[in-house]
Amino acid sequence: MQSLCFYDTKPYDRIYFDRFKSAYGFEIDYFETKLNPKTAVLAKGRSAAIAFVNDDLSAKTINALSESGIRCVALRCAGFNNVDLEAAKGRIRLYRVPDYSPYAVAEHSIAMLLTLNRKTHKAYLRTRDFNFSLNGFVGFDLHGKTMGIIGTGKIGLTLAGICRGFGMEVIACDPVRNPKAKLEYVDLETLLRRSDIISLNCPLTKESHHMICKKTLDLMKPNAIIINTSRGALIDSEALLDALMKEKIGGACLDVYEEETDLFYEDYSNHIVKDNILTRLISLPNVLVTSHQAFLTHDALSAISQTTLQNISDFLAGRANPNEILCR
Repeated sequence: MQSLCFYDTKPYDRIYFDRFKSAYGFEIDYFETKLNPKTAVLAKGRSAAIAFVNDDLSAKTINALSESGIRCVALRCAGFNNVDLEAAKGRIRLYRVPDYSPYAVAEHSIAMLLTLNRKTHKAYLRTRDFNFSLNGFVGFDLHGKTMGIIGTGKIGLTLAGICRGFGMEVIACDPVRNPKAKLEYVDLETLLRRSDIISLNCPLTKESHHMICKKTLDLMKPNAIIINTSRGALIDSEALLDALMKEKIGGACLDVYEEETDLFYEDYSNHIVKDNILTRLISLPNVLVTSHQAFLTHDALSAISQTTLQNISDFLAGRANPNEILCR
């Protein structure tokens, strides 16, 4: 059997990869440590390395992997903004999982929105103390509100369908317009001005980095809620905090955070977290933060494990694979 090196392992990862690995003829060595220049050596002698969204795939790591004989890195996620593509060019083949479950992410977006709007998280805690007061729980109807979706890939389109089911008006912004989507496409400024809720469902690129900043936050309605289940650095967190503190927008649902790498997926409940922006965001009553869990469903985890293993199998067999990340 071929041996694989698995970085940043969590218990739920092992369950699903162990379920399918034998069918692909693989053995997997699991490591809890993240991939970085120092830990790349753990992959030596193996057929491929499996990495995740917060692993370090900088030029130094790519060099270390290459020196260890690794020619394939399979990302068990859709985004690859953490990869130095130029460093990998001609040395390491890269693969990703572009489509695992758009429903998981879109449904989590709505779950966060409903929770923040109707204060169900606070109601749960209150009633456990037999406090049945409704004070402070007033929300608003989603029906009739305008959802602005930035990025109309599979997740964005799935979210649009859910929002229509709530009776919401949906508008969208994307440099590549999908003619089959039957959406009203507008420019970014128009979307920000018109939307009651704004959802970020686009990849993180040089162009989209901090697309939500002081300038764009100033365009939003004073009661607007922003949802981010994509990548943290789409939002300038300091500018977002300032807008929330000054009550320039209504709230934020954040499943990602731009400085999440050393925090998310870990237990810091007995530590003092020294990220002042994150701690202040979490403390606000109109902010809901989850720990990059939008993907976390049985369906998505099954799809991620099978697609990742298939990607590696195709590489080893010399087969073409549409999930390969083409290095420019």
